[in-house]
Amino acid sequence: MPSSFVDIHPHVISDDEHRYPPAPLFGKRSDWSQERPSTVETLIAQMDDAGVAQAAVVHSSTTYGFDNSYVVDACNAYPDRLIAVGSVDVLAPDAADTIRSWTGKGLAGLRVFTGGSTKEFDASELDDPRAYPAWELLGELGLTMCIQTGPVGLAAVTALAKRFPTVPIILDHLGRPDVTDGPPYAAAQSLFDLAEIGSIYLKLTPRIMGDCVKGEATPETLFPKLAETFGARRMAWGSNYPTSPGTLAEILATAQGRLACLSAEDREWIFGGTARTLYPQLTTETRIARAG
Repeated sequence: MPSSFVDIHPHVISDDEHRYPPAPLFGKRSDWSQERPSTVETLIAQMDDAGVAQAAVVHSSTTYGFDNSYVVDACNAYPDRLIAVGSVDVLAPDAADTIRSWTGKGLAGLRVFTGGSTKEFDASELDDPRAYPAWELLGELGLTMCIQTGPVGLAAVTALAKRFPTVPIILDHLGRPDVTDGPPYAAAQSLFDLAEIGSIYLKLTPRIMGDCVKGEATPETLFPKLAETFGARRMAWGSNYPTSPGTLAEILATAQGRLACLSAEDREWIFGGTARTLYPQLTTETRIARAG
């Protein structure tokens, strides 16, 4: 039986810095992109070893800034396996034109990176009127937006979701909630409050797979609560490979173990079904068309 696993958060780094020169956002390159670089060929080999059928590859802002050249070229080289999720400066006056240009080259989704491994989170650019034309275009084009932020940015995410209800929003790493207090997970209430907004989706990555066994948290109390509150159809797995240490097979195995407490149907959505809802380009019919 063909694999149904879909990964919506791996990264790729070129080994040709002349063709794809690093120009990291905020001026500081991430350590992982230098210590554990992974070309698209390496990613495909890792996917084959892990039994992952397809992936939505997320552009490395901490390596290439707003230059999506490598992620687009890499995914276009494997149209039956990969789609590219890139990043543009949504505050720029020409953001809409830039988005159209990149989508014309193959970009299938976008991401806003407000901070992370190289910079503290700054949510000010999220609900900024200068970004509204870009968000309006996302709705017109039917593109999904990933948002990399922490709890500090959830109010802005809420405002954006209400202003642009037709744009699916994926919270990278679930918005990094604090779950160490354990059930009923009061410290993460700002995350659970987003459940009433149907356009907001959760990306389950190694970060939450690690946090769910810290303090008073357990997989058996956290993941059923997330599934009951949001629904598994709004939850999708992402490996964060190679940012997170380990092989893709090891990362997937950990996620499968942590989510074993959920029903088989819920796991099917989290490990593939939701991804194909968010990124219709990953459907079989579209893949064949792109490959042909």
